[in-house]
Amino acid sequence: MNPLAVELNSVIENINPHILEMLSEMGKKLYFPKGILTQSAEAKQKAHRINATIGIAKQNNKVMALPSVTSLVNGIDPDNFLPYASSFGIPELRERWKTSLFKKNPSLAGRQISLPVVTGGITHAVSIFADLWIDANDTVILPDMMWGNYSMTFGVRNRAKILQYNTYTPDLKQMDIDSFEAMMLQEASRNKKIITLLNFPHNPTGYTVSVEEAKRIASIIISIAKGGTNVVVGCDDAYFGLFFEDATMKESLFSLLAGADKRLVAVKLDGATKEDYVWGLRTGFITYGIATASCASIADSGSAAENSALSDLYLALEKKTAGCIRGCVSNVSHLSQSIVLKSMDDEHYPEYKQEKFNLLKSRALTIKEVLKDPVYSNAWDVYPFNSGYFMCIRLKGVDAERLRLHMLNNYGIGLISIGSTQIRVAFSCLEQEQVKVLFDMILQGINDLRAACS
Repeated sequence: MNPLAVELNSVIENINPHILEMLSEMGKKLYFPKGILTQSAEAKQKAHRINATIGIAKQNNKVMALPSVTSLVNGIDPDNFLPYASSFGIPELRERWKTSLFKKNPSLAGRQISLPVVTGGITHAVSIFADLWIDANDTVILPDMMWGNYSMTFGVRNRAKILQYNTYTPDLKQMDIDSFEAMMLQEASRNKKIITLLNFPHNPTGYTVSVEEAKRIASIIISIAKGGTNVVVGCDDAYFGLFFEDATMKESLFSLLAGADKRLVAVKLDGATKEDYVWGLRTGFITYGIATASCASIADSGSAAENSALSDLYLALEKKTAGCIRGCVSNVSHLSQSIVLKSMDDEHYPEYKQEKFNLLKSRALTIKEVLKDPVYSNAWDVYPFNSGYFMCIRLKGVDAERLRLHMLNNYGIGLISIGSTQIRVAFSCLEQEQVKVLFDMILQGINDLRAACS
C-alpha cells in the first residue's frame, strides 16, 4: 500500500476507526499523489519568475489557445477554462456549492460537512461512492423500482450483492417503509456493514417521501447504526429541489443523517445536472456527513476539538475521493465548472431557477388533474408522484414492452417500459398541451392490444 494511503488511513482510524472499517479495499488504498500535481501547485504559488512544471502550453504568459476555440466562449477568460482543473474541483465552486447545501437544507445548520468534491456528473459521483465504499459481495439494499444504472454500477462494476425491498405499498399509496425496514434489519443481523442508497425525487416514479416518512427512514438507519452495524448511506439527490407538493420532504435525507452516529456514513450525491438544467456539462458533487468516534450523537458535536478532528477526517476522505478521480478521468471539465460557478453568481440566478421550477410543477399538476378522469381506471394504476421529472403507470392486462413498441411504431410516441407492467413517462419534456393527448393515445394503444387479443 502506498505510504500516502497508509497516512490517510491512519488519520481516519485515529478519529473514527468505524469509517476505516467501512471503506472498501480500493477505498483503503486510494490516496492523492504528491508528485507532479503537488509540485505544480506549489510552483503556482511561489514560482513568480519562471514556472516550468505544468503540462500545458503557454504564450505571452497566458494559456496558448486557438481563436477557433476561444471565439466560441464568451464571458469567461481562456485561463479559466482551458487549463486543467484540480482533481478536487475549482475551489470557488466547491465553496459555493457547500454554501448552497446549507441554504437548501436548513436542518444542516450547526453541523460540519465536508467540502464537496466535483465529479463528472452525478453518475460519476455514484460510481466514486461505489469505489470507495463497496467491495465485491457487499450487500447493497435498493428498492425494486430503481434507476437501471445502479445494477451496472453496483452489481457489475463493483460486484456487490443487490437486495431489493418493495418500493410501494400494494395499494400504491406510499413508499413501503415496512419492507425497507425489514430488509435493513435482516441484513444488519447478517453483516457487519450494509449499504443503501436513497433516491428522492425517485427515478423512475417521481416520488419523494413526506416529512414524517423521511424521519422514519432516518430513524431506522440511525437505530441500526447505534445497534452496532456499520451503515453506509448514499443520498442520490439528482433531482433535488423539484418538489411540487406542500407535504413533500423538501430537504435531502442527508440532512437528517449527516453526523448522526459514529457508525454511519452519509454521502450526498448531487449536482448542477438537473438542478440547473445543464445535463451535458456533467458537473456533480460528492459530499460527506460523518461523526467522530467520540461523538455519540449530533448533540455532542460542535466543540473546537470535535470540529478540528472532523476537518482532518473530511480532508482525508476528500483526498481519497480526488485520488479516485485522478486515477480515472484526471479532473472534471474546467469549462463546465466555470460556467456553473458564473451562473450561480448571477444576480438573477434564483429567478431563473424559479421560472423553470414553476413550469415543471405545472406539468406535473396537469397530469394529476388529467388522470383523475375515471376513463383511465380500467387501463392502469398510477404510482404516487409529487416531484422530479417522471411518473409511472402500472398497466392492467397489457405487456409494457409490447405497448411501448405499439405506441412507437403506430403512433410515433416514445415511452419507457420497465419490467412487464410499468410505463415511465418523462413529463419534464412534455409541453402542457401534450399531456392529455399523450394519455389518451396510451389508452387507445391499450385498447388496440386488447382488441387484437380478443
